[in-house]
Amino acid sequence: MEQSFFTWEALSTMGGASLLTFFIVQYTKGLLDRYLPWPTDYYAVVIAFVVLLVAQLAVGANGADWRLYALTFANAFLVAAAAAQMQSKSLHPPGANPPQPQRIDLPATLQQSGEQDPRRPKQHAELSSQKAQDASST
Repeated sequence: MEQSFFTWEALSTMGGASLLTFFIVQYTKGLLDRYLPWPTDYYAVVIAFVVLLVAQLAVGANGADWRLYALTFANAFLVAAAAAQMQSKSLHPPGANPPQPQRIDLPATLQQSGEQDPRRPKQHAELSSQKAQDASST
């Protein structure tokens, strides 16, 4: 396989545009979050639109044709979705074991006394009996 950089023709393809979109979004989303709290998905669509538009204009598309902008807008969503899939695969590679849930043990004092763990919600029966006690005391 030949090692090469991006070309305008490669950026006009789904693979090239989504890869460059992925890189730009990953390297700049922290800066965006600092100044503008905007969802990353929307940001990726804007970046994809710019990448596709510049690539199309660079290979000779007519900038005065409205169809260029309409099609680039539609394709930007596809490219942004492909870039999001790349992000997902980089965080959770196929075949990797999912993280196991952590087991939280009760403190020893609660285990010995048989008390309810205050971090857990009370059971339905306990709530009903508590409501009945409250009603009889009033």
